[in-house]
Parts: sequence; C-alpha cells; structure tokens
Amino acid sequence: MRNRPKLERGRIPTYTPSVGVVPICPHCGEEIDGVYQQQVAENLGKAYMWFCMECRKVLGVSHRKGFWMG
Repeated sequence: MRNRPKLERGRIPTYTPSVGVVPICPHCGEEIDGVYQQQVAENLGKAYMWFCMECRKVLGVSHRKGFWMG
C-alpha cells in the first residue's frame, strides 16, 4: 500500500475521476470489468446484490427506497 498524505482537519478532500484505473476484486484479485446484479427480495423499495463476474463473491448490497419513503 502506498503512503498517502493524511487528511488535514478542515480541508475538503478532492475527488479525481479514475481514468485508466481498473478496480480489483477484493476476493479473487482479478480486475473488475463489470459486475453482476441480482435483485433481492425486499418489502420496502428495492434491494440489489452486486457480485464479481469472475469469482461470484458479493461486493456489496444497495437498497433503494420508493419515492414516497423520502
């Protein structure tokens, strides 16, 4: 891991677009060219599971509430 400068208090972090940088799966170590998405049963709103196309391990879950839930 590279030595990164520590964030100073009161300083707003900058965000840089990742041009030419490919993310790596934390499970299998392969470059992530895309991810699979699967809807998960949810009573309120919609929930999606995102997983690696190579090893099929879960990368994350997102939950989206309906517009009426705020």
